[in-house]
Amino acid sequence: MDEPVQALRATAHPLRLRMLSLLTGAELSAAEVARELDITHANASYHLRVLARAGEVVVAGEERVRGGTAKRYRHPWREGLEPGGAPRDVEVRAMSQELVRRWETRTRDRAQLCDAELWVGEEAWAEAMALVQRAAELVHEEARPPRSEGTRKVALTIAAFGMEP
Repeated sequence: MDEPVQALRATAHPLRLRMLSLLTGAELSAAEVARELDITHANASYHLRVLARAGEVVVAGEERVRGGTAKRYRHPWREGLEPGGAPRDVEVRAMSQELVRRWETRTRDRAQLCDAELWVGEEAWAEAMALVQRAAELVHEEARPPRSEGTRKVALTIAAFGMEP
């Protein structure tokens, strides 16, 4: 299977999207991923291998565990960024499914939503896109291991794109 198809399939699964989010702020073993996502260790291992083969996660290290070796994975999110790169249709569908799941687990204290299809000037659009990019970078850069002291679980789902007239 060619590399783009493998990456496409790997990122199209909602559970794998959750793993990528989890592995943005922490280097975790399959057992830790399984505990955090409430899935079996075998299921976590399988999905991590799929993501690793597609280059979506990398082995960040290994540790000795009860006579064996456990790999620790991380999501090299910055290395996969392509300025101006468009998401694939299957990624958009997976993202929308994840948004519904995340919305159902939201806290009631604060949410910011925006849904707009409108015409704006080029300067305003460039500024909006720069702010969106900075927001995405900020949460990725500041991501911490799950349940770290002083953190809260959040979701940031962004879809911003120009449209044909």
